[in-house]
Amino acid sequence: MRRTSEVGGLAAATKTIAIHAMLAQIRSLFAHKRLRCTAQRAEVYAALRGTRSHPTAEQLYRLVHAQSPGTSLATVYNTLDVLCEAGLARRLPTAGGVARYDADISDHLHAVTADGQVLDVPADLCGEILQALPEGIRARLETRLGAEVRHLSVQFSDRPVD
Repeated sequence: MRRTSEVGGLAAATKTIAIHAMLAQIRSLFAHKRLRCTAQRAEVYAALRGTRSHPTAEQLYRLVHAQSPGTSLATVYNTLDVLCEAGLARRLPTAGGVARYDADISDHLHAVTADGQVLDVPADLCGEILQALPEGIRARLETRLGAEVRHLSVQFSDRPVD
């Protein structure tokens, strides 16, 4: 029986070390972005980084609230706004009007399923899709629109175009 408790204690210690390392990384990242690192902001960011489901603010609230009941929905919304402004998260508008959020700020593409899930497109397919775009398309868009294009979102739909 002693052996089992030793293994359980080791697992708990390892988890504690991992949590402290993650919090130190978040504190450092926030300091680099000149953001105040409150416990609630760190929890929201950690929860967002810990999921690949591209949650809505409400879904993220439920994740955080389960661990930290004192966190309000307003705090989650405000934190997401701050994270997006600082470039630590990305707001993903959806056809339904409810934004989803992604802590993966690398250049990558998303696919939206019929039931509204937002999935990361595998890197090899991202490359193929981006290579299929005509060369110079960004410059032509900027010329036609009369504005700098900093971000381009491409959506594929199974719905017929009217």
